[in-house]
Amino acid sequence: MRKLKILVSVTLIYLAIANPGSAMTFDRDYLYNFIKNHVENNVSLPEQGKLKVDVAEIDPRITLHPCLSPLTANIPENHNGRNVNVKIVCPDEDPWQLFIPVKIQTIVPVLVTRIRISKGTLLNNDNIEIIFKDNSQIRGTVLTDPSVVTGARTKRNLSQGSAITNKNTCFVCKGEPVNIIAKSDNFEIKSFGVALDDGSLGEIISVRNKKSGRIIQGQVNAINQVVINL
Repeated sequence: MRKLKILVSVTLIYLAIANPGSAMTFDRDYLYNFIKNHVENNVSLPEQGKLKVDVAEIDPRITLHPCLSPLTANIPENHNGRNVNVKIVCPDEDPWQLFIPVKIQTIVPVLVTRIRISKGTLLNNDNIEIIFKDNSQIRGTVLTDPSVVTGARTKRNLSQGSAITNKNTCFVCKGEPVNIIAKSDNFEIKSFGVALDDGSLGEIISVRNKKSGRIIQGQVNAINQVVINL
């Protein structure tokens, strides 16, 4: 029995020496996932946006040493938003660090044309769709809600896959009937008119009141509708 106790004691001492702090070893897959998760949790996104993170291959000549402490990661403050060198640090007494290149794409929902569309075409679910595009490739204000755009007209010919924007659509088109809503905090008056300009969401256009003949300025807030705040 005494010999057994001595054997157990010697074994525990050996294990304590061999694994002084239970240092964790890392394979490349672990580091890829660690970096990807860190980027996804620390890069801000536009509304409804998604991240596409591509971690560069770690040089096979690099030896990944064990680490007693939890790894830390750092994204440089001054980065261009697409290509960053993520710094991985093992903060042990004998520390080590790696810099891993990462490509970051921010993709956002965009309304585009399903097919080629001619100037003056009414937009609807048959000729528009939502896809995700790289945010860096988008110019100007894009539209993302099909229900808002349905009924607008194109102001020019659009090829398949073109983004639907305020510049290439009119929610109120010149020469067409317009609903006019004049409102204040206490009342609302509705009338009809004719648009004297093309207008997209939020734009101020001139409208001739059909009844009085007066030309007024209204803000486009929906298909064939302008609002005048009194």
